[in-house]
Amino acid sequence: MSPILPELPEYLRRRAAEIKLLIMDVDGVLTDGRIFIRDNGEEIKAFHTLDGHGIKMLHQCGVQTAIITGRDAPSVAVRAKQLGIHHYFKGISDKRAAYAELRETAGVAEHECAYIGDDMVDLPVMVRCGLPAAVPEAHEWVLQHAAYITRRPAGAGAVRELCEVIMQAKGYLKTAWEQYTE
Repeated sequence: MSPILPELPEYLRRRAAEIKLLIMDVDGVLTDGRIFIRDNGEEIKAFHTLDGHGIKMLHQCGVQTAIITGRDAPSVAVRAKQLGIHHYFKGISDKRAAYAELRETAGVAEHECAYIGDDMVDLPVMVRCGLPAAVPEAHEWVLQHAAYITRRPAGAGAVRELCEVIMQAKGYLKTAWEQYTE
């Protein structure tokens, strides 16, 4: 059994091989997009362990990760800390400005950034980054701007899939797989 994804198209392999920073939206990407709100106003979100493990494996390959989200939910800060995501931008209405600040802080060029989103607020970053990706449930305009559309749904392995695409393009996926099977 091989961990290797189907062979990546050359344009995708070249783009993914250059990625040094994966940036993620939260609602509709790391979650399924639904927001549960308790009577006291507290938001409850569910995150998939597949995505979390993919993020951790990506870190082991030297790729940084970041979150840029329009909402400010404490559960996201907790999850980001659990996963070692050091770049966390919350309550952001202008993702383009946050993206510029993030690139400067992380020391990466636009072509070295991947972004995965699902809605129109994500487009200002997607049209500028090196590898724009979307979940299959994304808004049609977002899908049109994505160089890669995941097969796995939002909140259920979509981010893991993109992590593996990046790892495969960089030549790390087989090594990551072997650490669990050897």
